[in-house]
Amino acid sequence: MTAITTEPVTAAPERGSPSPWPVFEHRMTAYRRLWRSSVFSTFLLPVLFLLGMGVSVGAYVNRAGELGVPYLDYIAPGLLASTALQVAMGESSWSIMGAFTWNRMYHGMRATPLRPKDLVGGELLYVSFRVGTSAVGFLAVMAAFGVLHSWWAVGALPVAVLIGVSISAPVLAYAATIKSDNMFAILFRFGIIPMTLFAGVFFPVEQMPLVARWIAYVSPLWHGVELCRAATLGWPLTVPAVVHIGYLALWVVVGYALASWRYEKKLTD
Repeated sequence: MTAITTEPVTAAPERGSPSPWPVFEHRMTAYRRLWRSSVFSTFLLPVLFLLGMGVSVGAYVNRAGELGVPYLDYIAPGLLASTALQVAMGESSWSIMGAFTWNRMYHGMRATPLRPKDLVGGELLYVSFRVGTSAVGFLAVMAAFGVLHSWWAVGALPVAVLIGVSISAPVLAYAATIKSDNMFAILFRFGIIPMTLFAGVFFPVEQMPLVARWIAYVSPLWHGVELCRAATLGWPLTVPAVVHIGYLALWVVVGYALASWRYEKKLTD
């Protein structure tokens, strides 16, 4: 009679274990092949922005010194915050819809232990990296232009990352909802462009009518601009920093929850 032997069975990985890192590593693998193309946006675009808007336009703006600093110094931190928003948007729109619809990368990932919220977490980690590297380049250019007036300027780096994630999280939810990439044009036209123009990047929001001013205050970009400007210029904040940071963090938390829900719905339909 043959003896029946039993061997210990290794339990399979639990499907619900959080693991955003594989998604981040996947995005980084693709980025390593294309990183040279981002050098232009990381270093040359800040130079063009500061020359075109700060130096050229600045020669005709603030002649009376109403802003307290040269226009170049005033606009630079606003452009830093705006760049963080634009980079986050770029990494959270068409590539995300492609992962759902065109190359169906997310469907392949769902065959692994990854959960929808892990996919969202991995994307946010990658956005943090991309915004962070862009912010480092922008701050280096700002230093070369001599517009950094405080050691607190290094604090603009985590602020830029927070801006990027606060924008990216709800945009991920939006990308998981729409059925046509034409809908991104609507988001840019009625969301991103007005936010960039009227959130204190180019001029103080106090100069706008009261209704427009409150719309600006609702924008996450305005809170980021205020923090970046205070950090690079050494200015005191009229609203405590914890309020600005808490508001941006709220966008992250709510956006993450919405994106996780929309990812789950999209991948199970």
